Amino acid sequence: MARSRLQKLGTYLGPHWPKAAIGVGALFLVNVLGVWIPLLIRDGIDELQVTFSYNRVLYYALMVLVLASVMWVIRMVSRITLFGVGRQVEFDLKQRIFEHLLKMEPAYFSRNTAGELISRATSDVDNIRRLLGFAILSIANTAFAYALTIPVMLSISVRLTLISLVVYPVMLVLVQSFSNRLRHEQLELQERLSRLSDLIQEDMSGIALIKIYAQEDNERQAFQRLNQDLLRANLILSKTRNTLFPLLGGLASISLLVILATGAGTIAQGGITVGDFVALLLYVERLVFPTALLGFTITAYQRGEVSIDRVEAILEAEPKIQDHPPLAPLPITDVDGRLEAHDLSYTYPGSDTPALDRVSFAIAPGERIAIVGPIGSGKSTLANALPRLLEVEPGQLKIDRRDVLEVPLQDLRRAIAYVPQDSFLFSTSIQNNIRYGVPLTEFGEVQYAAKQAQMDAEIQNFPQQYDTIVGERGITLSGGQRQRTALARALVTDAPILVLDDALSSVDNRTATAILNALSEGTQQKTVLFISHQMSAAATADRIFVMDRGRIVQMGTHSDLLAQGGLYRELWEQHQLEVEIQ
Repeated sequence: MARSRLQKLGTYLGPHWPKAAIGVGALFLVNVLGVWIPLLIRDGIDELQVTFSYNRVLYYALMVLVLASVMWVIRMVSRITLFGVGRQVEFDLKQRIFEHLLKMEPAYFSRNTAGELISRATSDVDNIRRLLGFAILSIANTAFAYALTIPVMLSISVRLTLISLVVYPVMLVLVQSFSNRLRHEQLELQERLSRLSDLIQEDMSGIALIKIYAQEDNERQAFQRLNQDLLRANLILSKTRNTLFPLLGGLASISLLVILATGAGTIAQGGITVGDFVALLLYVERLVFPTALLGFTITAYQRGEVSIDRVEAILEAEPKIQDHPPLAPLPITDVDGRLEAHDLSYTYPGSDTPALDRVSFAIAPGERIAIVGPIGSGKSTLANALPRLLEVEPGQLKIDRRDVLEVPLQDLRRAIAYVPQDSFLFSTSIQNNIRYGVPLTEFGEVQYAAKQAQMDAEIQNFPQQYDTIVGERGITLSGGQRQRTALARALVTDAPILVLDDALSSVDNRTATAILNALSEGTQQKTVLFISHQMSAAATADRIFVMDRGRIVQMGTHSDLLAQGGLYRELWEQHQLEVEIQ
């Protein structure tokens, strides 16, 4: 698993390895200079002990100053470059995640909450960015520091070097013992953060409902519980980190004390010069910081490991609905609007009862079809199957006598304008919502579509008319206004096939009938399928499909179905009774 994560990191870095190489190369130069400066100081001390000269003091001081300044500039270049690589990887990952989510079927977002996905695309990607910026810098810096410093220390005094490094194996054992604990606590923290994000996202979306039922106190308490859980997870992780880091720093400092305690005797015995001793002190001190920083690096790595798994869980999820080669384009201008189903069946995952059970029909171009039936009869499932929002078997559904599986998804969905019952609107102007499917639509076409949807007159009464901002999810509009705005949006696309999934449920019978009549007059050859519980509107259709328990049990015109009796007549009589009661 660890190897797999490292491979993923390599994949993320792949496009940016030249910049990463420059940053690591700059770190190497920094460490070369860092090794050179103590040697220069050693030479200066030893020389000045023999023959003291202000000119030589000035020489060594200027040399150290110049080398330190160059070292500072190169270190800045390394930091800017490596942190920049981390930011670029962050950008790439967020783009990949968003583009991948656009490919996923609607059912995927039922299984994965919005808050969870947002948390992974922000917090987890941020953790990976830290890993690829700070951690690479720290690991490379530590590796170079040890690789370049220890050989020089050994060349000065093997005994003192080994004594000063005796605590480092203890540090490695300590790091290993904390590793799994840090990973587990980091995972717990990310999950708690995701749950809190879920609650915030749901409450912001459902704020009107919260206020209607006066549930502010309950939601406040629910947020407090999740926030408390997040605080507890943060404190547990902080406790572990703040135990590890001082321990590492303390152990690294012990080596400095050891060499101070043993170095004086070695000088007295003539084993090393004063300059050698000072150089060893500088080298040991030089290793203290990268060693102590190792704790932060481990935390960044553990956090990054958890986040890599969570991000990859999104990127590795395969869309269940996708194009199946070989495909042949179907330009929207070539679509007549003929639809056919041959024993169309579909069963939702986890269910034993088919939502569609061997449904068959043939719809001619330009025909207007109403689909009625009791709740749960499969009407919405049929509507979702037409633009392949649900996956169907080969040969079961055809458009213009072509299997929908052989038509590119983009072409299929351009040919079918689908309006669901839940009419989602973006938090922008009414005009922008209507022309969402075709962003460059002229205002005249936007207004014409609104007139067909019986919405233009109401828009004219708004303070800013078509420039009125509708608020999040169209909260400033009524249910019927949202549905008619969504219908106008579908009409602007001018697709040959229009599917309305109870998209007029919040509109009165008279308005719904007027809309359907306008569609019939204005769309010419457009094929219209509308699912409706409004029987008077359905009665105006060319044909009516009556569904029950996943099957089409009756099919015909309004008068023919009334003459047949059965379920349609029951629905019609119930409708007539409701009209009389009103």
